[in-house]
This record gives sequence, C-alpha cells and structure tokens, in this order.
Amino acid sequence: MEFKEDFELPDRLVTARYNTLFTRSAHRWYIKLRQAHGHQSWTWWKTQIINKWANDAWRFKVETAFESAKFNADKDKALPWFCQQKDRLTALYPEMSEFMIHRKILRQCGGDLEHAVKSRTTEKSSALVLVG
Repeated sequence: MEFKEDFELPDRLVTARYNTLFTRSAHRWYIKLRQAHGHQSWTWWKTQIINKWANDAWRFKVETAFESAKFNADKDKALPWFCQQKDRLTALYPEMSEFMIHRKILRQCGGDLEHAVKSRTTEKSSALVLVG
C-alpha cells in the first residue's frame, strides 16, 4: 500500500518487480510461491514476506550482524558502513528515534571517535554526523 500511496503505482506494477528485486534464496522462494499461488496483490506478498523473514532467526541474524560490525577506519568507508548499520537498526526497531539509532551506531565506532563525538553533542542534537 505504501508504494501505491507514495508513487501512485498500482499493485501489478509493484509486484511485477519482485522477479528482479529478490536474489538468491529469496528469489527461489518467490518463484516457488508465484508458481503455487499465481499473481497476488502487494498486501498478500507483504504478508508472505513478513511471515517468511520477520521471525526470531532473522532478528537474531540481523542483531548479530549489527553487533559484530565494528567500524574500522582502515578498512571501512564511513558512509556505506553507517547506512548499513542504520538499515539494520531500522529493520529491527522501526519505532526507534533517529537520535537513538545514531547513538547505537556511534557505540559501534568505539575508541577516540566515540569519545570525541559524545563530548561535543547533547541529547538535544537533532542528528549526529559521521564524516570519513
């Protein structure tokens, strides 16, 4: 429904993109369901996606990936690393504020960077910006 509201696209145009959007195991899962159930609405597919991936195993995998991804200035580019971490937290906790998301990500940086940013910001800051 969000696609229809945001882009005024009918369901058939949204669902037609699934064949190219899904990759690897998700693509195989999509093909199997499409063959079994035929063309379905976005609402139906959204329910199937949530049932398939929004479970405890998925949550554990995403949480583990977030916690194990510590920022390393020598090997990571700041923006892609930050965006990936933000996507993980947003998927896990859609209701979390931007400030708290940024704060959790900052903790993954550790060391001097974390201290430098924390000592120069307050909770009233609208956003924390990592430049690298």
